[in-house]
Amino acid sequence: MKKISSLLMAVAAMFMVSCGGNAQKAAPAEEAAAKLPVGVQLYSVRGDMEADFKGTLQKVKAMGYDGVEFAGLFGNDPAQINAWCKEIGLEPISAHVPLAEMLEDIDKVIADYKAIGCTYIVVPYVTEERRPGGELFLQMVEEIRSIGQKAKEAGLTLLYHNHDFEFKKLESGEYGLDYLYSNVPADLLQTELDECWVKYSGLNPAEYLLKYSGRSPVVHLKDFYQEGEQEGDPYALIGLNEGEEKKSSAFEFRPLGHGVVDIAAIVEAATNEVGSKWLVVEQDKPSMGLTPLECAAKSRAYLKSIGC
Repeated sequence: MKKISSLLMAVAAMFMVSCGGNAQKAAPAEEAAAKLPVGVQLYSVRGDMEADFKGTLQKVKAMGYDGVEFAGLFGNDPAQINAWCKEIGLEPISAHVPLAEMLEDIDKVIADYKAIGCTYIVVPYVTEERRPGGELFLQMVEEIRSIGQKAKEAGLTLLYHNHDFEFKKLESGEYGLDYLYSNVPADLLQTELDECWVKYSGLNPAEYLLKYSGRSPVVHLKDFYQEGEQEGDPYALIGLNEGEEKKSSAFEFRPLGHGVVDIAAIVEAATNEVGSKWLVVEQDKPSMGLTPLECAAKSRAYLKSIGC
């Protein structure tokens, strides 16, 4: 009996050591689980998407992207896009949908992007009259409230994607963007902070992101380079504000890690403090002599180099 008892004790000790060893080995896996998945805003490769929708999805998957954010369907059927995403292994995260399109037929917008499998629909940009200080700004806030309610009822979440003009201060001294988020409740509107434009506006992107902890499920990572004082209109670089002078030497979008934005600090905040669910890469226009797809690949490689 003593021998059997000793044997059982030895086996138990070996089991405990084994469990301890496995627990220690689990730590790196737990750390890996804490990393956020990375998507790409397909506006970055819009020309490629128009020419070869499925093939471009396959290429961004091969770069290491986990998901995609749409910017137009280019005539493709939503059910077909859903099937392609499943086949390729990409999560259809969200979609940038012009506000005018949402106002015209929000039911169709919701139906299309639910069929694709998106979790979020996003207001990507507003025209001048709907910006802070514009004659329709307050109307726009109510429009977004209404769209957010419709999205919520359908099981989607509405996000707002900022530029720099939302950081214009109102008479109250409040940024227009903050006014929007304080006047539309979080259950109807979440943030999609574009950190390039936060930085361009003179704020600290990581610190500003912290302000919206728990309300920032998708964070846009975008980098830029600026030499001296900005001349002309940066939106002219991406085909907006036609007629304005382009000054590419003063301002240009860059692949992540090749501009002035502290991407690592944003990733750290989004991952460990803000509770974000996705990091989404966007580059409005290619630079550094690279194609749009090459820029997207370079940005993904940079994120891998910092542990994403």
